Amino acid sequence: MSYRITGLQRDQFEDYFGMDDIVLAQHGAVRVTAEADRGWPCRISLEDAKAGEQLILLNHVSHEVATPYRSAYAIYLRENAGMTAEYIDEPPPVFEGRPIAFRAFDAGGMLRDAALALPGQADIKIRGLFDNADIAYIHAHNAAHGCFSAKVERA
Repeated sequence: MSYRITGLQRDQFEDYFGMDDIVLAQHGAVRVTAEADRGWPCRISLEDAKAGEQLILLNHVSHEVATPYRSAYAIYLRENAGMTAEYIDEPPPVFEGRPIAFRAFDAGGMLRDAALALPGQADIKIRGLFDNADIAYIHAHNAAHGCFSAKVERA
């Protein structure tokens, strides 16, 4: 069983990168500077920003479904993030060293299973969830902060 983990599409957020701080605030977003090389996970590149990099912090609807499992939370986006990251059959760098909560959904957007992966366990937990044929996709979240990390799909 093969899987694909993808970051968010940069073009859907492009307008934010050109906004000044006042306009960002009007959209409920803020520009921040990474204070360390870890702890500022970009949802486009699926890598942590390096100290000194600029990011946009905004609220994002990560699970836009007409079920009780619709979800939105704060995410970071690196201003200098390039193309959308894609990882096949391997976890992205942003999962490294973090506990990750996996929420597994059926095709109708209903939660059917979940798993917690401690550092180094992401691959095995993803494969275990996809062993269930009813699971259509998985959303990965940072376990401690609860923010959306990436979508995992069957490849």
